[in-house]
Amino acid sequence: MEAKQQASVRAGVLSLNINSKSALYAAYMPFVKGGGLFIPTNRAYVAGDEVFMLLQLMDDPQRLAVKGRVVWVTPANAQNNKTQGVGVQFAPDEGGTAVKIKIEQILGGAIGSSRPTHTL
Repeated sequence: MEAKQQASVRAGVLSLNINSKSALYAAYMPFVKGGGLFIPTNRAYVAGDEVFMLLQLMDDPQRLAVKGRVVWVTPANAQNNKTQGVGVQFAPDEGGTAVKIKIEQILGGAIGSSRPTHTL
């Protein structure tokens, strides 16, 4: 019971406004099952925490609501000056699938590029 209470205290809303294709490419994680995003944040999370994301992609005024789970944490002062934040896997539900499809439509062939990202 105690672990559940801790997770719910940590769980929160992460808001992300991605306004360019290059920023979306840098944040998207196609290698995570079901897709995911790297979200810069200085909030304390641990792997397994459930989060709720509000995403605004490019010029679309609609904010997409999607549930997810933290799959990794990049701490402050990480090697190679990596941005502090969390990798969030989209929930395997209708919202997560819809966001994955929308992102992959926007990125198209760029997904297979070798350009550096915030992730790997």
